[in-house]
Amino acid sequence: MAEFDSIRKMPFSLEAEQAILGTVIVDSEKFPEIAHLKDEDFYLEQHKQIFGAMRDMFIKNRVIDPVTLISALTSLGTYTEGDAAKYIKLLVDLSADASNITEYTKIVSDKSILRALIDASRDISDLAYSEKGEVSDTVNYAEKRIYDISQDKYKEGFDKIADVIREHHKNLNLLKDNPAALSGTPTRFGALDRVLIGMGKGDLIVVGGRPGMGKTSFAMNIATNVAKTTDKNVAVFSLEMSSEQLVSRMLSSEALIDSASMRTGKLTDDDWRHLAEAESALFHTNIYIDPTTNLTPTTMKSKLRRLGNVGLIVVDYLQLMYPDIQTDNRVRDIAEITRALKLMAKEFEVPLILCSQLARATENRKDRQPMLSDLRDSGAIEQDADIVLFLYRGDYYERKEGDPAQQAPENSDYITAECNVAKNRHGNTGVIKLAWVGKYFKFMSIEENLNDGSEEN
Repeated sequence: MAEFDSIRKMPFSLEAEQAILGTVIVDSEKFPEIAHLKDEDFYLEQHKQIFGAMRDMFIKNRVIDPVTLISALTSLGTYTEGDAAKYIKLLVDLSADASNITEYTKIVSDKSILRALIDASRDISDLAYSEKGEVSDTVNYAEKRIYDISQDKYKEGFDKIADVIREHHKNLNLLKDNPAALSGTPTRFGALDRVLIGMGKGDLIVVGGRPGMGKTSFAMNIATNVAKTTDKNVAVFSLEMSSEQLVSRMLSSEALIDSASMRTGKLTDDDWRHLAEAESALFHTNIYIDPTTNLTPTTMKSKLRRLGNVGLIVVDYLQLMYPDIQTDNRVRDIAEITRALKLMAKEFEVPLILCSQLARATENRKDRQPMLSDLRDSGAIEQDADIVLFLYRGDYYERKEGDPAQQAPENSDYITAECNVAKNRHGNTGVIKLAWVGKYFKFMSIEENLNDGSEEN
């Protein structure tokens, strides 16, 4: 086996690499068509250096031609002027039909992926042979390496600050031309989105509240909004409700049908029509519900990788999850879970909404307004969260204590609820007023909180 390994060569195409570089030297206008390549996609070291020099010249708006490229390579110390001139001339002679550059780029990219798979396979094999650590950790490592390659996230080593600055500068230019281009995923609650500027990629968003405040409804309202406006998959891990119960709530919210009527089946003709419209709208979304109990972060991650094309993750709720390795310390268990979920959001580059119960201390205060210290079981929830939202409805306590419940405004079915942005790693905090229609399990924007009524959920 060792002898067979020694005669095998790493996949690469010398001809394709040379054709790409030669074509750009002859026609620098073709560089944008290969700009998505990375240095490591080229196998030969001299090709990596030439491509890197081309990229720097392109970013600085310098013309790429034999003379300027030779000068750049010489100034970098990559080549002597004579050696640079000889190889650049060879590349020009080997330049191909410019119309085929896309095909050559695919060949180079495919060979790079194969090399990455070989490297990953070796590392996975070495780890498995070592028999070190938990088997679940080894499986998770193997899944992540292959997943990163399949999602084009494979990297070798560090991010050089120069590359990060270039990417950041490009994003700033993009924002200048299109301010909405890089904003986070909108919740579609207008006032809330103006505070959060959308839900960012990799954000762990904790939605906290005492039982009955509407955490699940709020999270599912956002999930529905995202699913209806994107082609991304929205993954919902429902540890408390069955898929049928959750979908019934979603349909009630979408069709504006009283949930009691949904449970009894006593629907009017208008209800049936609205239900059909809601079913049609949700039928064509990419919402996936996993009602599995005893869920762990590793199990969740494996399911998300198989699902793919994820745009939003919802977990309902934290206190029903289990760590991969359970201890007799619940605080430590919760800390392990929240840290794993934060890393998961970062890995998949999507927002993750995590519903969380609050401690009973909230009930003992006079105003009963939730605080960060009320997050149940562990301070790690507050630490790991990028955004913490607390839901509060005064009518809940008024009903509970027998006091007159808050009345809905005239000619309206809603009462006022509060969404307190208690933590926002990226910007402002504050309290947002929302409308809560309990019979529909639905939160909506209140018109007075919007510049106009167009953003109403």
